[in-house]
Amino acid sequence: MSVMVAVPDSAEGALALTSAIAEARLLGTDVLAVNLGLRPISPEHLMSGETRITILERTHHESHAEVVLHALAEHPETERLVIGVKRRSKVGKALIGSVSQTLLLEADVPILAVKLPH
Repeated sequence: MSVMVAVPDSAEGALALTSAIAEARLLGTDVLAVNLGLRPISPEHLMSGETRITILERTHHESHAEVVLHALAEHPETERLVIGVKRRSKVGKALIGSVSQTLLLEADVPILAVKLPH
């Protein structure tokens, strides 16, 4: 079993990775980090003590949601997905599609959604 985390180049991505490591420790499992950014995941975010972290680099030109859903399909041992979510206005929620929303609706595993404090 594994905890998968979607890690874009953002503060939400860093928080999601930190939260996934904590979740994996609670469950006694490893982390599969899907790198959605253009750069490698920062080494300081990978300092997790005894938790094993495997980086899954983005290899397709799909949307972020499709990349994560594809990774979930390739790793059926995943028992949880961790995502970082952004705060949006009511209008923003109504008009703009969201990677988080797509994952919440389409992923077949429980999802832990984390957001930055105000």
